[in-house]
Amino acid sequence: MAGPQEVPPASFPMLVSMLATQAAMALGQLENPVTKKKEINLDFAKHLIDTLGVLETKTQGNLTNEEAAVLTAVLTELRFGFVAAKSGG
Repeated sequence: MAGPQEVPPASFPMLVSMLATQAAMALGQLENPVTKKKEINLDFAKHLIDTLGVLETKTQGNLTNEEAAVLTAVLTELRFGFVAAKSGG
């Protein structure tokens, strides 16, 4: 039996990372840890990408330069991934 796992502190980068990881799984970029398969769910991917977009809009001017850069980079990558997945590529 495994011991207790250390939980990282709540933070903006952790929130972005969690949402981005879920979106990447929904785009079929990452394996689902439960099924061990890459699965595509474009509706859920779009929802998560849109959620990150809302976060970007609502936090504008309130993030550090590093936080804003990470969020922008993640959103750009996921949006390109969404277009590629939607077009079958």
